[in-house]
Amino acid sequence: MKNIIFYILLMCSAAVSAQQNPSLYLIGDSTMSDKKDPEKNPEHGWGQMLPELMTSEINIENHAVNGRSTRSFISEGRWRAVKNKLQPGDFVFIQFGHNDQKVKDSSRYTNPFTQYRANLEKFVQETREKGATPVLMSSIVRRKFNEEGVLLDTHGEYPLVTRMVAEYLEVPFIDMQLLTEQLEIAYGPEDSKNIHLHLEPGEDPYEPDGRHDDTHLSEKGAIIVASLALQEIANQNLELKKFIEPEVLEKELMKK
Repeated sequence: MKNIIFYILLMCSAAVSAQQNPSLYLIGDSTMSDKKDPEKNPEHGWGQMLPELMTSEINIENHAVNGRSTRSFISEGRWRAVKNKLQPGDFVFIQFGHNDQKVKDSSRYTNPFTQYRANLEKFVQETREKGATPVLMSSIVRRKFNEEGVLLDTHGEYPLVTRMVAEYLEVPFIDMQLLTEQLEIAYGPEDSKNIHLHLEPGEDPYEPDGRHDDTHLSEKGAIIVASLALQEIANQNLELKKFIEPEVLEKELMKK
């Protein structure tokens, strides 16, 4: 009988401990999202790698979805679902822009200086209303080098507006555009292919016809990008720093 009571108390204690752990919610697009068949699929979102790089003392829920913009994430009820789960002490990573610029798609496009900005402000303000902490992030860059080996910008004003909102509302800001731009340049036009998905026909059974994709990330690229984000969180001494595995902070990430 004593043993039964002991185990019941132990289970209750574990449940209470789990409830006390904060949660980190990720909202964004395909560059951040979880991919199906992670053991076979060569494509990975950088948010998908965070559980490997952070301690078990924080719960991670990746709600980023392929193809979503701030507009469609809200209109489909995805933001409402996340907001309803937020508890005081939680965190939200917010990274959009890739699909907000889809000017030929009325269900996704947002003007960067009006609706895009308003949507980011909505995410921030409603996160704070729930007692959670928002973290704004600019988009990761696409691998687009010109003939002279110069990396070209493809996101226009969206990263700038994200920065503007962060400054205006005094929100922690992680400049993923800068971090990944530095990463692509360090690897160069040829070796940076390894960060993305450059597969020839027959090279990978998951992509039998091959794939040349300069937007999305390979597993290697996703791990590096996730680690860069966490290192910047530590550099800014944000509260999330205590949940990062120590070895992540010691890695040299610009090596090939």
